[in-house]
Amino acid sequence: MSSSGTAPLVQPGRGRGVKDVLTHRFLLRLLVRKEIQVRYRGSILGIFWSYIKPGVQFLVFYIAMGKFIGLDRGNANYAVYLFSGMVIINFFSEAFGNGARSIVVNQGLIRKIYMPRQLFPFSTVWVAAVHFLPQILILLLASVLSGWRPGLLNVASVLIGFVIVALFSAGLGLLFATANVFFRDSENIVDMIIMVSTWASPVLYKWSMAYDALPSWAYAIYASNPLTVAVELFHHGFWDPTVASAELPPHLYTVYVPVALLVSAATLLLGDRLFRKAEGNFAQEL
Repeated sequence: MSSSGTAPLVQPGRGRGVKDVLTHRFLLRLLVRKEIQVRYRGSILGIFWSYIKPGVQFLVFYIAMGKFIGLDRGNANYAVYLFSGMVIINFFSEAFGNGARSIVVNQGLIRKIYMPRQLFPFSTVWVAAVHFLPQILILLLASVLSGWRPGLLNVASVLIGFVIVALFSAGLGLLFATANVFFRDSENIVDMIIMVSTWASPVLYKWSMAYDALPSWAYAIYASNPLTVAVELFHHGFWDPTVASAELPPHLYTVYVPVALLVSAATLLLGDRLFRKAEGNFAQEL
C-alpha cells in the first residue's frame, strides 16, 4: 500500500504467476470442469475413453514389445511393469501437450476478458490427473491380482513420482505455452518431445539395458531425467512388490530422486518467470 492508502499501480496483463493459481482456485475448478465437458460433448462413451485409449495402447505395446520382441521372457509380471510406466508417461503427455497449447486454444477467451493466464496451463494438469485416476485404478487391480503387497516406501514412491511429473509437465507447459503464442512451430517440438518420452524412459524396457549400453556420463544424464526417475518410482511402487526380487537402479533415492525434484522445480520456476514476462503481449499476439 502507498502512503495515501491506495494500492500501488500494476502493469495491465501481468499476473503473479503461480500465486494466482493458488488464490483463484474457484476459477481453476471452473476451467477444469469446462475442459472435461467440452472434450466429451457429443461423446457416447464420455469419460470411459480414459479407460479405452490406454487399454488399446497397452495391448499394442504388450504384443509388439512383450510377445514379438520377447521382453516378457524372464521378466515376471511384464504386463504390470509395462502399464505402471505407461500410466505416468500418459499423464505427462496429456498434461504437457495440452498445457503447451492451452493459451492458443483459449485465445477467444483471453482476448475478451482478463483472468490469470497461468490458470489455463495449470488446468490441463488437473484434467490430466482426472484421466490419470481411472488408469491407476486399473493398475491397482492388476497389481493386486499379481500378488501386490506394498510397503510404505512403495506407496511413497508413487506419490513422489506423481509430484515430479506434475511439476515437470506444468513447467514445460508454461514454457511452451509462451513459445507457442509467438512461434507456432513450437507445437511440432512438443509433439516430438512427447513421442520421444516413451522411448527415452524405461517404460518398455528395463533400466539395466540403458545402464549396460550407455557410457557412465550418458547414463547419468539419462537417469537424471525426471521422467526416467518417475517411471522407476512407479515400477518400485507397483511392479516390485509383485516379483520375488527386483533390483533398483543405483543411487535412485540418494541421488536421482533429489535431482529430478530439483530439475522439475527449476523447470516450473523458469516457465513461470518467462510466462509472466510475456503474458502482457498474449492478447495482441493472438
